[in-house]
Amino acid sequence: MSEVDRLLTKKVADRYLKREVLGEGTYGVVYKAIDTKTGQMVAIKKIRLGKYKEGVNFTALREIKLLKELQDPNIIKLFDAFPHKENLHLVFEFMESDLEAVIRDRNIFLSPADIKTYIQMTLKGLAHCHKKWVLHRDMKPNNLLIGADGHLKLADFGLARIFGSPDRKFTHQGSSDMDQLGKIFAAFGTPKASQWPDLIHLPDYVEYQFVPAPPLHSLFKMASDDALDLLSKMFTYDPKARISAQQALEHRYFSSLPAPTKPALLPRPVRKGESKPSDYNPHDGPIVLSPPRKSRRVMVQREGLDGNTYQTAKVDDHANEATDGISGRSEIMPMSIDLSVFGSRPPPRPTLNSADRTHLKRKLDLEFLTS
Repeated sequence: MSEVDRLLTKKVADRYLKREVLGEGTYGVVYKAIDTKTGQMVAIKKIRLGKYKEGVNFTALREIKLLKELQDPNIIKLFDAFPHKENLHLVFEFMESDLEAVIRDRNIFLSPADIKTYIQMTLKGLAHCHKKWVLHRDMKPNNLLIGADGHLKLADFGLARIFGSPDRKFTHQGSSDMDQLGKIFAAFGTPKASQWPDLIHLPDYVEYQFVPAPPLHSLFKMASDDALDLLSKMFTYDPKARISAQQALEHRYFSSLPAPTKPALLPRPVRKGESKPSDYNPHDGPIVLSPPRKSRRVMVQREGLDGNTYQTAKVDDHANEATDGISGRSEIMPMSIDLSVFGSRPPPRPTLNSADRTHLKRKLDLEFLTS
């Protein structure tokens, strides 16, 4: 690097004032920072280059290339990328939370309208990726970031690939593949030839012990019929019969009531240093501390995308009861996924014989080493 390039790089690096660390992963550290030129809050992913041959991290380069192609309201924005002190810095728009934090926050109750909004925003981001022939390949709650305005955006495209090349070979993600398949088969049953005729022609096909699928309603007891119909179409094993992301967005689930919650009205986790607004209403009288029967969260009326107002439920941690704000009825509110359908024992797992397991392990190891 010439002296001119060094000065230019330093000038770019000095533009951003680093604050606290937001997270640390395999490839580097993510910082919260301020763009001193615009005053805008950003997130900077610092990727270590020293351990890579010739100073190149192909995962980071692939992410930069793909994000330049993917410009959509539901995909994270990449503002800048620059090298500095043997590190590569990627500058992203700042997102205050992610879907995993929302799911894990026990003080948050997600109404059917809230869930519909999160599914819709996720599918919009995926539909744009697929329109550009990009496979994300790492969809999980902590890669679905949420901004201060409530909008959800797909992030972390390090494992993403362009689909369509006839010579493209997709490698396995590792030993966790087997564990993931076990969980999928336990929830949706082992696929049969009648469901997926091309299954036996897959390059790494191994016959699994058959596990029957439990009724979808037993796993998602709170889901509506429209939601279950959409889920069944999205979970179809045969990719030729499976609904696409764009087709899913056109499903009647999104046009039926309740209307999706406006993103700005979605519940969000309380950030560090931010005080949680009190749920106490002086007209309700004093809060009884004994017996322990505290209210987890009181959701107020929300306005849907169609302009109508919908009333959500009050959740009680002790009795797990919901009060219908319209009719005043009380009913039991089970978890979204009822694991009791599997009984007291863990769900049955598909098994392989020793010969098949040894063959598959050697093949996975070989592909991993040559990828």
